[in-house]
Amino acid sequence: MGAPPVRRPKSYSARSGYVYVYQYEGYRQRGPEKATEYVFQISADRKTVDYVSVFLPPSATTAWEDAHYRLGANERYAIAKMALFQAFDERENPQLMRQAIIVRRADAESILDTLGLG
Repeated sequence: MGAPPVRRPKSYSARSGYVYVYQYEGYRQRGPEKATEYVFQISADRKTVDYVSVFLPPSATTAWEDAHYRLGANERYAIAKMALFQAFDERENPQLMRQAIIVRRADAESILDTLGLG
C-alpha cells in the first residue's frame, strides 16, 4: 500500500455542520477494473475513528485523459481528496461516511475543472 512517510491529521469544516479530522493512510489497486483505492482515517468527534475508501476507477478519468493528458499520481490523489470533501459536505452525518466513495466520470471531470486542469 502506498502509505505516506508521515501521516498528518488535517481538518475540514463540512457544509453538513461537522468538522472532520482526516488523514491519508495510503492507496492500493483493487477489483477487476483495477480501481485505485485511497484510504483515509476520519473522525467527526475526535473520539471515534473510522476508515473511508475513495475508489477512483480508470473509467472515471479515461475520457478526460484522452482529451487532455495522462494524469499523474498527485492529480489522481487530488481527485480522491476532493471527492472525500464532497462526501463530507453532502452526507448528512458521520455514520454515512462509512460507505465507500466511488468517483464517477462526471465527478472526476468536475473536480479537474475546479482544480483548473480542465
